Amino acid sequence: MNHSDLPIPSNGASTPQSVSGVIERVIAEVPAPRVERSDEPGTAADAVARSAARNAAMLSGSLALPPGPLGMLTVLPDLYLIWKIQRQMVADIFALHGRTAELTATHMLYCLFRHMASHVLRDVAVRAGERAIVRQLSSTALTNVLGTLGVTLTQRVVGTTASRWIPLAGAAAVGAYAYWDTLQVAKTARRVLVSASDPAFSAPDSASSSSVAG
Repeated sequence: MNHSDLPIPSNGASTPQSVSGVIERVIAEVPAPRVERSDEPGTAADAVARSAARNAAMLSGSLALPPGPLGMLTVLPDLYLIWKIQRQMVADIFALHGRTAELTATHMLYCLFRHMASHVLRDVAVRAGERAIVRQLSSTALTNVLGTLGVTLTQRVVGTTASRWIPLAGAAAVGAYAYWDTLQVAKTARRVLVSASDPAFSAPDSASSSSVAG
């Protein structure tokens, strides 16, 4: 996919408004899952998470290979494509648990960015025992969250842009971060699916978490 084909600016301008716009486009559509409900959703979700993390790492690392100004042009397209991979992963994890009907744009926003901007999304979910219940946001509230999130994530974009000036080593670092970041999204999605009344939706224990993190 060429950068010119992406519905986002690829001129290297990473502002809070442009980042918010990319986020809004990503969560505007909840993709159809590519998997069916599983009898062992935890194990299947581990596999989905690791596969998505590998794809994100390879894509992000490849886009970061061009050094200097050329590499800077890939920052927003990189984020857009990585978040699309993560968006599909979340949809698949929900489907493995038989919960596709529950997945909304607000769920997607929470799953994708909770680990990076907990202070921004702290009011999006409430705790009910072991489960995080994501509340649906009004259009006004969603706009406000997107604006604040754009400001917060622009700091990440600035750091990512700096790595574009370091050939190979910078690409490796960006790829490693994309791998870790994708696994954090998977963990958040699984926490949202936790239900004390159904063992199939139980949160991953320390051993399972380690396998996802690896």
